[in-house]
Amino acid sequence: METKRGQKGHKGQYTTQMDAARKGIVTPQMKVVAQKESMPVERIRELLAEGKVAICANRRHTCLDPEGVGSMLRTKVNVNLGVSRDCKDYEIEMEKVTSAVKLGAEAIMDLSSHGDTQPFRQKLTRECPVMIGTVPVYDSVIHYQRDLSTLTAKDFVDVVRLHAEDGVDFVTLHCGITRKTIEQIRKHKRKMNIVSRGGSLVFAWMSMTGEENPFYEYFDEILDICEKYDVTISLGDACRPGCLADAADVCQIEELVRLGELTRRAWDHNVQVMVEGPGHVPLHQVAANMEIQKSICMGAPFYVLGPLVTDIAPGYDHITGAIGGAVAAMSGAAFLCYVTPAEHLALPDVEDVRQGIIASKIAAHAADIAKGIPGAREVDDRMAEARRNLDWDAQFACALDPETAKAIRDGRKPEDDHSDTCSMCGKFCAVRSMNKALAGEYIDIL
Repeated sequence: METKRGQKGHKGQYTTQMDAARKGIVTPQMKVVAQKESMPVERIRELLAEGKVAICANRRHTCLDPEGVGSMLRTKVNVNLGVSRDCKDYEIEMEKVTSAVKLGAEAIMDLSSHGDTQPFRQKLTRECPVMIGTVPVYDSVIHYQRDLSTLTAKDFVDVVRLHAEDGVDFVTLHCGITRKTIEQIRKHKRKMNIVSRGGSLVFAWMSMTGEENPFYEYFDEILDICEKYDVTISLGDACRPGCLADAADVCQIEELVRLGELTRRAWDHNVQVMVEGPGHVPLHQVAANMEIQKSICMGAPFYVLGPLVTDIAPGYDHITGAIGGAVAAMSGAAFLCYVTPAEHLALPDVEDVRQGIIASKIAAHAADIAKGIPGAREVDDRMAEARRNLDWDAQFACALDPETAKAIRDGRKPEDDHSDTCSMCGKFCAVRSMNKALAGEYIDIL
C-alpha cells in the first residue's frame, strides 16, 4: 500500500523521510537509494532513523530522482550556480544545470542574488531531477527589495517558508553564528574574518540591528516549516576558514559545537540535517576536521567546500579543492561542494562548471574506492581490461568524461591511422609489446 505524507498519528503516514524511518516505514525514496547504493533497504532506513544518512526530498519536488547523502554511501557532488548583478543570463545558468546533470552532479545549489529569482528556482524544482538547494538569506534582500538593516526576523523566516513551498530539497541556514560570535571575531582577529557570504550577511544584520541571529532565535519555527515540506537543513558554517591561517581556530570550532546542538534539536523534530564544513584547510588537518565533526555532530552527513589545501592557486582551485575533497571524503565527508577554476576570481562560466564538476567527481570516486564502497572500483577494473586490450571505445565508455578523452585521442592520432596505439609511444607501446610477446608474436618496432 502506498504511504501518505504530511499527516501525523496515522498508521502508514509520515511527515519526513526521518519520521518514516523511525516509524519503520520504507518509503519509495529509500528503495531507490538502496538500489543505487547496492545496500539493503532496511539498512538505509536504519541510517536515516539515526540521522547518519539524509535523503533530501521536498514533497513538492516531484521530478526528483532521489539520492542518499552519508559517509557510508557514494560521495555526492554539489554544483553552485545562479545569477548575479554582473552575470544575469538565466539561459546560461540553465545550460550549466544541463551540463551538471549530464556530468553526474547529484545536487544543484541556486545562489542567485539578482533579479526575479523565484521563477528560476521554480523551474529547477519543476524540471531538474537532482537535489536542489538554496541559501534563503541571499534571497531575502532581493525578494523584499529592501536594504538588509530594514529586514525583520519574520522576513527571513518567511523567505525560508517561500523556498520550502517552491520545492527546494535543502536550505543552507547560518544558524550557528550568534551575538557571541561578534565578540569572538573582534577578539581573535582572524586573517580573513568571515568569508561565508551568508554568514557575513547575518553578521552584518546583527551588527546593525543589535538583535540575535533570526535563524538561531527562531529555529523551532523554521523546523516546523522544514518538517511540513520535508526540507533538509544544511547547517551553514558561517565561520569556515577562508585561509589556511584560520583553519581549526576557536571561531570555527565553537560554531561547530553549536551546530551539533542544533543537529540534535532538528532530529528531535524529525527534520533531516547536513552539517557544512571548511573551507581552506592545510592537507594534514583535513582528516582531523572530519573526525571532529563526526564526534560533535553525531555522524550527521558532512558537506564540505573543497576543502582547499593551499591559498595560492587562483585559476586552479578546482585542483586544490579536489585534493582536499578526496582526503575529506575518504575520512568521512559525505558531500563535496565543487570548486571551479573561477573560485575567488569570477562567476564561473559553462567551461569552469564542467572542469569543477570533473575535478570533484574524480575526488569523490577516488575516496569511494578508498572507503571500499560496494562496486566503486568495478569501472576502474573494466578500464584496465580495456587498456590491456587496446580497446579505445571501451576505454571511452569507462571514462568520467568520454567526450574529452575521445577528442584528445582523435585530435592526436599516431602516424599510422590504423594503429591501435597512441601517438605517445607508437610501436614502442608497452601494452602492445607485451600482448605480442605473450602471444608468441613477432614484435616489430621500426
